[in-house]
Amino acid sequence: MHVGAMKNVLTFLALCAALVASPVSAACVAEYKAKKSNPTQYQHSTMSVPDSACSPGAAASVVRSRLAGQGWQLLTIVKVTPSG
Repeated sequence: MHVGAMKNVLTFLALCAALVASPVSAACVAEYKAKKSNPTQYQHSTMSVPDSACSPGAAASVVRSRLAGQGWQLLTIVKVTPSG
């Protein structure tokens, strides 16, 4: 094998290793609707949730918990999509 071809092979292998080692997106995005009482307010927004909560049911637990700390009540999860 020629030196030039060997460099190309090594470069290719290095790129493959970098792609395999690169982190996969660690979060999903949950779109939700929530409300707050006194005065009544409604919110339609998004929130990042962990990759382990990338389903509507799992995301609801995470979003509900975060919103409750801010005085909001989760009404529904509209959709959950992987980020990235």
